Amino acid sequence: MKIKKGDTVRVIAGKDKGAEGKVIRVLREEQRVVVEGVNRVKKHTKVVDQGGRAGTTGGIVTTEAPIHVSNVMLVEGKDVTRVGFRREEVLKTRPDGSQYAGFRSVRISRKTGKDI
Repeated sequence: MKIKKGDTVRVIAGKDKGAEGKVIRVLREEQRVVVEGVNRVKKHTKVVDQGGRAGTTGGIVTTEAPIHVSNVMLVEGKDVTRVGFRREEVLKTRPDGSQYAGFRSVRISRKTGKDI
């Protein structure tokens, strides 16, 4: 998945189109992300009495619901960009101390070509 936790994204489709926020959580299996302040839903909770301080109070709680990753784009500067990958050659170290050449994948901006 090209979007990671902590990225700033803009919603490009749906009822919150145009809204920007930080990614709180990534649900990789469902291909969904939870964005701060976007797709807020009201959830009705029941009073749970488990004795002592473990109980929760009931009421209506407003939380962010997941949205599909195809409905968001990564924000770079003031504009949105697509995400690409570039393979970089790096020097890696084995547990015994010897070194070898390996590759690492780096996210890049398709618009500017810079690292993200």
